[in-house]
Amino acid sequence: MADTTDTTEIIVEPGRHDIVMTRFFDAAPETVFRALVDPELVVQWWGAGGGDLELAEFDARPGGTYRNISRDEDGNEYVFKGVFHDAVEGERLVNTFEFEGLPGHVCLEITRLEAAEGGRTRYTQVSVYETVEDRDGMAASMEEGARASLDKLAELVESA
Repeated sequence: MADTTDTTEIIVEPGRHDIVMTRFFDAAPETVFRALVDPELVVQWWGAGGGDLELAEFDARPGGTYRNISRDEDGNEYVFKGVFHDAVEGERLVNTFEFEGLPGHVCLEITRLEAAEGGRTRYTQVSVYETVEDRDGMAASMEEGARASLDKLAELVESA
């Protein structure tokens, strides 16, 4: 397993509709992209905690959909779904994101991958919410899970 160093930065500016997450991975953009769109790899890193992830649907092509069922160690289920709008290999992924526990609060996620010095990848995800209140509600509870997922993604792509 790779030795990872958390370089995750999460920016939540007051009064804005977005959350910006950045991180560097010691892997090429193509490797990181593959881990974002390959269902066999997604189940290895997406989601927080020690539970498991089931991909009820996952088609990372424009117009494709996903529905992820994340189960925690107590058996509680958290279901997320969305539609992929763009997928450019090694460069970017654009999709919607909605927690079924709060229907109607959909955000747009734009993930950009850029080659960085030393064969690394700069990962930037901008999540745009309809309202500041929606953004603030997500920001209040997502940081620990997002960091855990990105740590697992780093372990996966940096050991490839």
